Amino acid sequence: MSENTPVRTPRHRGIYLLPNLFTTAAMFAGYYAVVASIGHRFTEAAIAVFVAALLDGMDGRVARLTGTQSEFGVQYDSLSDLVSFGLAPSLVMYNWSLSSLRDYGPVWGKIGWAAAFLYAACGALRLARFNTQVGVIDKRYFQGLASPAAAAVCMSFVWTMEKFQVPGPSLCFLTLAMAVVVGLLMVSRFRYYSFKSLPMGERDRVPFLWVLVAVLILVPFLIDPPRVLFVVFTLYLLSGPVVTLWGRAAHRRRTRRARP
Repeated sequence: MSENTPVRTPRHRGIYLLPNLFTTAAMFAGYYAVVASIGHRFTEAAIAVFVAALLDGMDGRVARLTGTQSEFGVQYDSLSDLVSFGLAPSLVMYNWSLSSLRDYGPVWGKIGWAAAFLYAACGALRLARFNTQVGVIDKRYFQGLASPAAAAVCMSFVWTMEKFQVPGPSLCFLTLAMAVVVGLLMVSRFRYYSFKSLPMGERDRVPFLWVLVAVLILVPFLIDPPRVLFVVFTLYLLSGPVVTLWGRAAHRRRTRRARP
């Protein structure tokens, strides 16, 4: 190249504003949950995580409706999920209950923060595995408990206990077991229904029974949101092992019947 040859400036790829605003708002809600838990406002912290889950469900839908999907948005969404559904729930549980384990000795104190870290690490591993398998897995099912659902189980538990004025330190061992079990379920091989095959378009029709089920869930939710959320997401958490083990047992029965 001669000295007179003009140097081409690199072209910068722009990013789409609208869906990434929803992603940023979801991450902000997760960050606020951490700040609220430091200030011992645990009900606000739990609600903030649910707000993050609501915004997280909207960013992808907005991107598809407006035709603004991008690889940047996919990666940014994963980082936001790590903050909102990995770090935020683990730190809320630690500040609410697990930190009190140090009253039982220094070893228990280390076990408390290790359990919180295990939950956050499993959330990160769950997101990384999902990103690498997104093109090859059955979209009807998640492999392992999705991080928003895991966060919903833990935060609805905190919200419910705060509503009934049950102090977190009195439940430190139960919270310890919950953090470990829910964290491991995120990286398990249990299959969870993803609800991505539900009819959502204008031309899709659903049986009348689905409308009735939605009403039966909505009415109790308006009366007592924390307990309804805790029951619903706990049942969803249990559905993975039940459905997977039932399917394996049915497969073994069919295999035995097929043998001569």
